[in-house]
Amino acid sequence: MNSLTSSPQAPQLRLVLASTSSFRRELLARLQLPFEVVSPLTDETALPNETPAQTAERLAVSKAQAVSSRFPDALIIGSDQVAYRDDQSFGKPGNRSNAVAQLRLMRAKEVIFHTGLCLLNTATGRLQVCGVPTLVRFRDLSDREIESYLDRENALNCAGSAKSEGLGIALLDYLRCDDPTALIGLPLIALSRMLRAEGISLP
Repeated sequence: MNSLTSSPQAPQLRLVLASTSSFRRELLARLQLPFEVVSPLTDETALPNETPAQTAERLAVSKAQAVSSRFPDALIIGSDQVAYRDDQSFGKPGNRSNAVAQLRLMRAKEVIFHTGLCLLNTATGRLQVCGVPTLVRFRDLSDREIESYLDRENALNCAGSAKSEGLGIALLDYLRCDDPTALIGLPLIALSRMLRAEGISLP
């Protein structure tokens, strides 16, 4: 794996994605920068009185910090996503019955998918954090459509029980966001801005 450098004079910095998501890995590869992938061990439970947006951004930071001791000279990316409507959050369902219940609650409604993003420079301690919301309206799904979807796509590890990058896009009326990659789990527009702020050259 080649090291990432911002200029011939700059110290070498490794780019590290703290995530187990294959979708985040595929998204990061679009930037055509060498990177490594590690699994962060973090408790994803929301804290009392924490808003969903705060949860997503805190967990993005926690994931980056969880692996920081292993990479003293690196740029570490952390990301997390929470779906919510009003005061109700929709996390990863974990099992089919929870996924069915989530999709029933979200049908014919607008849901916000808030993606938290963090870039931690372990050489300097600099931490950049932002949140990117995506407004999603689900179709008025029938129970049959919900069951048929879950028969055909494994969405049990996705916030909101739907993969917009797969068949889940057929469940939606629309989605609105400044960054089309945010809903998949890694906002590349915001990440590119953060990397440039660290001196990384991108087109």
